[in-house]
Amino acid sequence: MKVWKCKKCGYIYDSRIGDAGSGIKAGTAFEDIPDDWRCPRCAAKKDKFESIEIEG
Repeated sequence: MKVWKCKKCGYIYDSRIGDAGSGIKAGTAFEDIPDDWRCPRCAAKKDKFESIEIEG
């Protein structure tokens, strides 16, 4: 499974969970998040995330 990791602070965006604090519903693909979305932990821009593969 692919998730997205913030290169600045290590926050993981998992589409199965979303980001309720920012109004991103569970099931929202990272690619479908608005470009002005920021990391909820460190406020890094979306382009500071990298995709990683995890099991599960």
